[in-house]
This record gives sequence, structure tokens and C-alpha cells, in this order.
Amino acid sequence: MHAEPFACYRPAPESAAEFAALPYDVFDREGAAGYVNEHPRSFLAIDRPETGFSPDHDMYADDVYAHAAELLHKRVADGTLVRDGRPCYYLYRLEQGGREQTGIVAACSLDDYSNGVIRRHESTRRAKEEDRIRHIRATGCQTGPIFLAYRNNPALEALVEAAKGAEPLYDFTDGEGVRQTVWRVARPAAVEAFQMMLAYIPRAYIADGHHRAASAARVCQEMRTEEGREHTGREAYNYLLCVLFPASQLTVLPYERVVADAAGMGEDELVAAVAAAGFEVGPRREEPVEPGERGTFGMYAFGAWRELHFVDGDAVAADPVARLDASVLQDRVLGPVLGIGDPREDPRVSFVGGAAGLGELERRAGSTGVAFSLHATSVDELMAVADAGLLMPPKSTWFEPKLRSGLFIRRIANKNTVIDGVGRPAPRED
Repeated sequence: MHAEPFACYRPAPESAAEFAALPYDVFDREGAAGYVNEHPRSFLAIDRPETGFSPDHDMYADDVYAHAAELLHKRVADGTLVRDGRPCYYLYRLEQGGREQTGIVAACSLDDYSNGVIRRHESTRRAKEEDRIRHIRATGCQTGPIFLAYRNNPALEALVEAAKGAEPLYDFTDGEGVRQTVWRVARPAAVEAFQMMLAYIPRAYIADGHHRAASAARVCQEMRTEEGREHTGREAYNYLLCVLFPASQLTVLPYERVVADAAGMGEDELVAAVAAAGFEVGPRREEPVEPGERGTFGMYAFGAWRELHFVDGDAVAADPVARLDASVLQDRVLGPVLGIGDPREDPRVSFVGGAAGLGELERRAGSTGVAFSLHATSVDELMAVADAGLLMPPKSTWFEPKLRSGLFIRRIANKNTVIDGVGRPAPRED
């Protein structure tokens, strides 16, 4: 694959801990506003610029995106962001709970994204794409990294370990207790070695960041059209800001489901319907069910847990999507039993990802809902779906820890923009 060194804007070392923020899509509007209120100089104020307006202001209005550009200019002007003008790679290590993962920060070819070298497993929503497109247009930058996984390459990982012997550029622990460490790889011989080894990676898989990738691809096409005959293929907009991690280092947590009601059924009816759908249903129990293997589920309803075992696995074994636990639950229970036809749109279903805990499922289900705990989807399952050119059900994977945004900001505009101190928008009057 084509994974190149790049120049970027990045926080000054003394500002990195304060500036770096969780990804924009981790927060709802209220949560983003609350975080920015407590951390006004964080990158989230730029990533979610509606936080600078009243709650009733249209979050997709033109002045909102102009505000992102203005804030970005201010952070360059006041020295929070510095320009690293020499193309280089970065190594990005995250440590949490005794586990660590180290990725290579690089500019990956959008042509590789288009031709399937970078593979996807999730569909995107046009409205979410449009938001990020307008953010890229306003700032002239890619600001949130795309999380890629690749099958282990021992030679590349040995190169990474050797480079980590240097003094880190950043080393801090964030508000979620994740230690964030970044090294800069700028020595020409080291850059060349990384570039050569990355070229031997046959393909990579989007673990998180499908909307960022799709948005960047659309902006690239726009800019190629603008450039016309001047387009060379080497312009910055032809590349994606990515972090590539070896698959064996990644942690995937379960993504649970909660349905607001039992579709009018009583407890005995629900149990009978689930059994008829191809499951062995265990007895009532007080202890939560944390599935330890694929094909096992927990169901919380009517004040008790039950363990479910899917016994019709042979019927879906050959299909990499149908055999996913998220698909089994949707196709056998959520759809036909509980009436959740489209989990992307149905307001009766909600999702609980990460380390929220099974107690949170009980709380959300309450006395009238039905909650399901699932075994985590594996990275191998994700890759199998992507290799087959198929899509996973929504909310199938939750990778943790989350990459911080704002540590690397790639200027991609083919003309000078506000981050260069050119064409600065007028400050907003409060």
C-alpha cells in the first residue's frame, strides 16, 4: 500500500495534553458542549464548532464551520499549534489497563481506498458525510485520523519497536486514563525504511473512521475537478490521515443492544419466541450474563437475565456476515421477534458500546425493555467481511481506546487557507 510521510500542524509539546480530544462522534451535542465548556482550548471546540453557539443555533449553518476555521487560525497564531514542515512519520502508542497498541501515523493513498487496498466493512450516512465535508472545506485540513488495522508484519513491527527507543515527542495520560505517547520519525534513513516496509502491506482495514474516509474521498474528487489539467496525483488532498495498527494488538469490546419494550409480549411469550428462533434459553438468574464465546448471548427482561445459545449455527456458517453475533441477533430476534426492522433508524433500539458494563444494560432496559449482551466481534471476523466485499450490521465493533483527535492536522487545500494565516474569516461577534 501507499503510506507516505507527511507534513502537518501539531500541538506544541506543552499543549498536547490540553489540546488533544476524543473523536467528534463520541459525543452527542449536549455532551460536546459540556466538554468544551470545561476544556475551552481543546481540539473538540474546533471539531464540534457548534459548541461555540447557543443550543438552538443550527449546528450545520455556514457560520458554524467558519467558526471552526477561525478557532484553528487562533490556535496557530497563539502557538498552541506548530507547523512540522518536514515530511515524516509518527508512532502513536496508547496504553490502557495493562495493554498497549502502537500505530504508524501516515498519509495513505485515497486511490488505495477507492481500489480496495484499504477495505471497509460499514456503510455511511450521507448527512454525516456532509458534515465532515463542510468541516474539511472550511478548514482546508484533515483533522481526525482514520483507524486502520493490518495483518501482522514482524519486520515492520521490529522497525517500530526500534524507533520507540528515541525520546518521545508527547507523553501524557488523558482524562480517561489512557497513556498517549508519540514519537517523530524524521531521519531520512528511517523514513525511507518505513516507507519501504509499508509498501509491503498488501491491504489495510478501516476499524474506525468510515465517515472520515468517505468525506475525504468526496473532497478529493472535488479538488481534482477544480485542478483539472493541473492535477498531478501528488497533491496533499489525494491522501488520508491514518494510523495503522497491527491487528493482534487491538482490543474490540462488545456492542450491546437495548430494545425499549417487549413488543407487547409477556415473559413466557418472549422466551418461547426466542426459543423458536433457534436458541436454547436458560433459566431466570440474577447474575448478568457476560458471553464468553461466539453464539452465546445474555438477555435481560422482566427483571431477570437468561443465557441464550444459538443452536442453528450451521445455517449461517458459510456467510461471513450472517454468522456474526450481531447479525444472528438482528436476523433471528430483533427483527422477527421484537419488530426492529432497520436498527439504524428505529428509535426503539439503542446501543451500548465499550466498557459501560452490564449494569448499564439493566438500567436502560428498566422494567419494560429487553437488553442483550453479546460476545465481541473479532478483528478476524471484521477482515473476513471486508475481504468478501460485504458490510457488517451497524454497531458491530467498539474499538478501545479511542484515538485522540488534534494531535496531527494535515493541511490538504490546494490554495492557502486560514491555517496559513491567509483569508482569515472575520471574528464572530458574541
